[in-house]
Amino acid sequence: MTVFSTTGSGSRGPSRTRRAVLVAARWVQDGRRLDMQGIAGELGLSRATLFRHVGSREALLGKALWVLTERTLEAAGRRWEAERPAGGLHTPGTGRHFNAIVAQSMGLRRLLDDEPALALRVLTDPLGPVQPGIVAFVESLLRRDMAEFGLVTLTEPDALAYALVRLGESFLYADVLAARKPDVATADRLQRALIEGTPC
Repeated sequence: MTVFSTTGSGSRGPSRTRRAVLVAARWVQDGRRLDMQGIAGELGLSRATLFRHVGSREALLGKALWVLTERTLEAAGRRWEAERPAGGLHTPGTGRHFNAIVAQSMGLRRLLDDEPALALRVLTDPLGPVQPGIVAFVESLLRRDMAEFGLVTLTEPDALAYALVRLGESFLYADVLAARKPDVATADRLQRALIEGTPC
C-alpha cells in the first residue's frame, strides 16, 4: 500500500511527528528494519529530537503500522464495494479483502519474521492504535449492515467486532502465535459464519 508523501515543510507541510510516522510506515512497507538513527537522518533531525516527537521505537512502530492498516482497511472497502452484489453485506467482503492484503504484505511478513515478539505486541495491543482501530472499523461496518440490510448479529456489534478481529489475528499470524501455517481461507469462512450466524 502506498502511504502519503513525506515531503513538504512549513505550515502547510505535515508536522515533524507526522513526517516521522510516514517515513517509518514506508520503511515497514518496504521491509526495512525500523532504525531510529536512519529515520532521523532521512528527516534531517537528531536522534534525540526524533525521540522527543515520536516517543520510543515501539511507539513509532505502532503509529506506522496504524497508517498502513488504515490504508489497507480503506483499500479493502473499495475493492469490495467495486464488486459487491446488490444486497450483499459490507462486512464479510471487506474483511475477506483485508485478510488477503495483510497475508500478501511482504513488509509485514518481514517484520513478523525478524521481530515476532515486538510485531505481535504492537499489532495486538488492546491499548495501542492498531487493534482498537480495526475493531472500531469492523463495528462500523456491522452497524451499517444492520441499518441497511437488517443484519441481526449473534451478540452486540462491538463484542462481535472484537471477536472477528481476534479470530483474524489467530489465523493470519498463526505461524508466530502457534507454530501453525497461516490460513486465510479458514479465517474468511469462520468470520463470515460469525457475521451471518450460519454454520461454516
